[in-house]
Amino acid sequence: MTAAGAGEAGDVRAALVRLRRATGLPVAFGGLVDTDAGVVPRLRIRELSGTGTHALSGLGIGTGHGLGGKALALARPCAVTDYSSSRHISHEYDGAVAAEGLRAVLAVPVVVRRRVRGLLYGALRAPLPLGDRVLAAAVAAARDVEQALVARDEARAVAAAARDAAAGPGPAAWERVREAHGALRALAARTADPALRAELLAVCTTLTSAGATAPASAGVPAPTSAGATPLASAGTTPAVPLAPREVDVLACVALGATNTAAAERLGLRPETVKGYLRSAMRKLGAHTRWEAVVAARRAGMLP
Repeated sequence: MTAAGAGEAGDVRAALVRLRRATGLPVAFGGLVDTDAGVVPRLRIRELSGTGTHALSGLGIGTGHGLGGKALALARPCAVTDYSSSRHISHEYDGAVAAEGLRAVLAVPVVVRRRVRGLLYGALRAPLPLGDRVLAAAVAAARDVEQALVARDEARAVAAAARDAAAGPGPAAWERVREAHGALRALAARTADPALRAELLAVCTTLTSAGATAPASAGVPAPTSAGATPLASAGTTPAVPLAPREVDVLACVALGATNTAAAERLGLRPETVKGYLRSAMRKLGAHTRWEAVVAARRAGMLP
């Protein structure tokens, strides 16, 4: 399994633990859609929590088959009170479900950009209704996985953009790096998982360091220029450090975002974004939004 695949599996595993803790369900399991080249996309259950057997491990779920297949096809949560006797699903997986002794089961899809990327299941070993509280907790766990997958997708996009820039640095390549950097900072600002947030911000730091050492032909402003007061030299701490939220706002502004658009990306109010921008401009001695972006780049805070 690749490092990226291991990270995604870890996201699912952590969500299953949170699901059981929040609901009291004794069993939770799930997996991601297998999209390896040459393989028809198919979800495979690889993460188990609270199970007593390995009957479900590695089980491939086809679209439309069983409860999970129904959730895959509809891209929405589905549940049954008694799996083996339900008339609302097909029964290709009854053997595995029975071997684990499961009765009431729910399946919640993990949907990223309108595409189902995985499934989370929760189950009881008794034929009891699964109430709204349980469903809400399962949906919240799936949303956590969705957020983590989006962040990892963006991180991969950043890495690809950085490789492009390293292979043939030019203005277009660095603009892609800057776009990915801005998207990554916005995701980090909205990410609840502190470990994942730190990981994303570390990638952002790598990109800003690359920008500080890029040649002039790449279209990246040098750390200083004629007539400008040096704010910092490449690789050093800026003389006037900005708060993380101020950098987040400038990263959005650098991509041409309005205060309203930046607020939507960062999960803030437009008035709050305006306040952060005004504070950043004051610290950087800038009179316009673009001057603040250029000053932040010279200081090594933006790529």
